[in-house]
Amino acid sequence: MKTKTVSDRLRRWQDALEACDPVEVRGRVTRVVGLLVESSGPAAAVGEICALAAGDALMGYAEVVGFRAETTLLMPLGGMEGIRPGLEVVATGSPLMAPQGKELLGRVLDGLGRPIDDLGPLPKGRRPVLAEPPHPLRRRRISQTMGTGVRVIDGFLSIGRGQRMGIFAGSGVGKSVLMGMLARRCESDVNVICLIGERGREVREFLERDLGPEGMARSVVVCATSDQPAVVRVKSAFMATAIAESFRDEGKDVLLMMDSSTRLAMAQREIGLAVGEPPATKGYTPSVFALLPQVFERAGTAERGSITGLYTVLADGDDMEEPVADAIRSILDGHVVLSRDLANRNHYPAVDVLKSISRCMSDIADNEHKAAAREILGLMAVYRENEDLINLGAYAKGSNAQIDLAVRMRDRWQAFVRQDRDESASSADSRMEILRMAQAARTPHSSRPAPRKPE
Repeated sequence: MKTKTVSDRLRRWQDALEACDPVEVRGRVTRVVGLLVESSGPAAAVGEICALAAGDALMGYAEVVGFRAETTLLMPLGGMEGIRPGLEVVATGSPLMAPQGKELLGRVLDGLGRPIDDLGPLPKGRRPVLAEPPHPLRRRRISQTMGTGVRVIDGFLSIGRGQRMGIFAGSGVGKSVLMGMLARRCESDVNVICLIGERGREVREFLERDLGPEGMARSVVVCATSDQPAVVRVKSAFMATAIAESFRDEGKDVLLMMDSSTRLAMAQREIGLAVGEPPATKGYTPSVFALLPQVFERAGTAERGSITGLYTVLADGDDMEEPVADAIRSILDGHVVLSRDLANRNHYPAVDVLKSISRCMSDIADNEHKAAAREILGLMAVYRENEDLINLGAYAKGSNAQIDLAVRMRDRWQAFVRQDRDESASSADSRMEILRMAQAARTPHSSRPAPRKPE
């Protein structure tokens, strides 16, 4: 027994010695151009973190983003101040690491996984921010509904556990409010919220006004504001995804919300242009369109647990067909479109149901629910096609039975799809109301007989 213990110790020491690299190879900064730092060495891989030092003084960290001939290209994970030719570049031997553990709940981190909430140190557990998505043949099929607490989504756009949805909208139409409603009421075990390129003043507003103590208690927030370097904004998406994966691997159902995917694409474009990539579609570099599936495919179901992904897409000028929005829509499992026209009418959440779709609803909703939702959506479409005629008074009641029915049911579905920020609605109640609306639409309208004229 004693011999075996000594042998185990020797083996551990031998493994530690083999893993140790006694020679530290250093490079030197040769040039700084824009956002890019060029150095001669060290031998490091793309994605590896390097320390920039002046003697014993640490000047910051940078990530290897590419190579040009014998030159290593790096992007600092912070400001450019103090970086100059001659600084030593030391490879750390590892990529960026993400914290993990249940102690992360209620915490706010920056894009590099460091706490910014003054609530003390983070747990010591770490995992790489880069990881492979679940094997396609080992993913469980999406078969369970995840209630969101938002009537219009639960009723017409049911989301499954492990589904990935996009929230498409222009600026100022209620994305943050909708995200807060989802974080507070969604039937998930844990929320991981990533704010990419957000205005600094809006971070605290989102935490206190939209998320609130109720949502914060079961959430982890990763934030990289618009003033942060592009590489930090990109890393924040991988940081949040890695944290979500750590909870998923424990068997939990995680809701991962990312606001916004468009700013993630813009940050990757900055990096691509800096390293010399040619601009392709509307100025976006090829690496942008390679990055998007790398981020989105890591969400979804796995052998244990699930990550339900909600990714906001900021449509420039409300253009839902611009290249990034179109690429994201092709990757995700459905989209929720927020309408500026509805928001201007003080209609919140401003979800345009007829332009939105959940590709997994047919697999997770029961037949009765699907039939009722289709019936109401059909009436909505009829009303929209004839809305101008109805508002102008050009439509004569009784000319078309479907239009008459749509006019009669309009107030009821309008009340259903509108919901106050603090109003609670369970997915079961939303389903029942959809069924009741469909039943009311099938019931002939009983009008009172006209009063008889006195003889």
